[in-house]
Amino acid sequence: MRFPNRKLRTAVEGEDSGVSAHFKNPFVHELIFTPLQILKMTVMTMTLFPVRLLFAAFMMLLAWPFAFVATVGRSEDAVEPLSWWRWLVDLVLKAIMRAMWFSGGFHWVRVKGRRALPSEAPILTMAPHSSYFDAIPVTMTMASIVMKAESKDIPVWGTLIKFIRPVFVSRSDQDSRRKTVEEIKRRACSDGEWPQIMIFPEGTCTNRSCLIAFKPGAFIPGVPVQPVLLRYPNEMVRISSTPKQGVFKILWLTLCQLHNSIEIEYLPTYTPSEEEKKDPALFASNVRHIMAKALGLPIIDYSFEDCQLAMAKGPLRLPRHTCLLEFARLVRRLGLKTGVTDEVLHEEASRVRKLCGSRLDVEGFSQYLNQPLTEEVQDIFSLFEEHGKMDVREYVIALSVVCRPFRYLETFKLAFRMFEAQEDGAVVEDELAVVLKTALGIGDFVVCDLFRAIDCQDKGKITFDEFCRFLENCPDFVEQYHCLHELIPQPSRESTSPSSTNGFCADFSPRDPSTRSAAHSKKQD
Repeated sequence: MRFPNRKLRTAVEGEDSGVSAHFKNPFVHELIFTPLQILKMTVMTMTLFPVRLLFAAFMMLLAWPFAFVATVGRSEDAVEPLSWWRWLVDLVLKAIMRAMWFSGGFHWVRVKGRRALPSEAPILTMAPHSSYFDAIPVTMTMASIVMKAESKDIPVWGTLIKFIRPVFVSRSDQDSRRKTVEEIKRRACSDGEWPQIMIFPEGTCTNRSCLIAFKPGAFIPGVPVQPVLLRYPNEMVRISSTPKQGVFKILWLTLCQLHNSIEIEYLPTYTPSEEEKKDPALFASNVRHIMAKALGLPIIDYSFEDCQLAMAKGPLRLPRHTCLLEFARLVRRLGLKTGVTDEVLHEEASRVRKLCGSRLDVEGFSQYLNQPLTEEVQDIFSLFEEHGKMDVREYVIALSVVCRPFRYLETFKLAFRMFEAQEDGAVVEDELAVVLKTALGIGDFVVCDLFRAIDCQDKGKITFDEFCRFLENCPDFVEQYHCLHELIPQPSRESTSPSSTNGFCADFSPRDPSTRSAAHSKKQD
């Protein structure tokens, strides 16, 4: 697979411009340290880190009784008049939280712009979202947030969270997303009676190299929103949370720095037009464009769901410059991913197998998909095209990966079924190379040493059962047999995952196809 020749959208300079297709994967965070930096972190780990960690824990324990007293007997459905003692508790908690962040190295918080009043902008949309340290503006403003319902049961933390009146999303309640949107609407339309709601519309953590697609949940109420930008201009460690290494690693690296910088910028309030009020996806797209322009970042139509590809474990851990994220974006744009089940994939495999390896041109591929020959179809074709034609079996393999990112064995089984010879159910070396490079979304895969290791009897072909037995003994075969010129992310490169939708950034957008980006391109093209 190779990136098609196209332009990625960017909001720099206020107009579209060409961006290299080999952009930085937004779900991968690289940490590369010099020997001197490693020495500094070692010293800080033994001296500064434990002191800061203990002080932060003490500050949270100190804040707990104040938050507990303020939440006792408080209604979740109504806002009480702000009495003098609740105002005092609010002030004390802000001071304690500020002391906690100060102890962690955030000595100064630079704030640009003016925060709008709740009556002017009931919702604050913050981006880019990259780590738990994004909670700093939450503690400074005591704005409400959208959180997983499970968070309120965490000792100490749950009490502190309940003080800011969050909107809880329950994973166990099938109707929770709809209820959450209704609650946000209710609060947003209270004419400033409720506190502002701070929402991270990306829905997941990225490395801040771009702005991914905004989920429409924050824009469904159709009320004015105030975009809020976050920047961490740090020299050594870019504060981006990557769950594969865990939150603790970013916490450790951050607390090992003498000083951590953070900038918060409040942009002018954005009032939606009548068209945007009717179309949350268009509203979200336009706000994202304004924020990306202010940040000087490109806008990429990757989404929360694409994180599943970035964090898949096992043999199909994706390289940094995989084409599968782009493939996932394109099939989602065309609606080709909707309703894809195991049965559908098996039917596609049977259908493709009847082609006996025949290659299709772009018109034939368009007919195969039963889609008009649009730019998106041509871009998908370009990912697999060689000498003007493509093997549709590669498309089915890639579709299986993006629809079942954690079930790599079933993808391999499907691929073997399409490529294997009828007489013995085996594949040859070149066919295995096609299967593996397509499953990883790359253009080149060195398979000779790997194939010889699997083909112990030197038959010149292998079966799916032989491949499975090999995987059990050597799940990291891509690295061990040096199959890639650029290896899969090592411990210094970590991928974000859906768990990056941390406690204060729960996904609550309704799963409604009508809120997709059909209108998304209308405004941006």
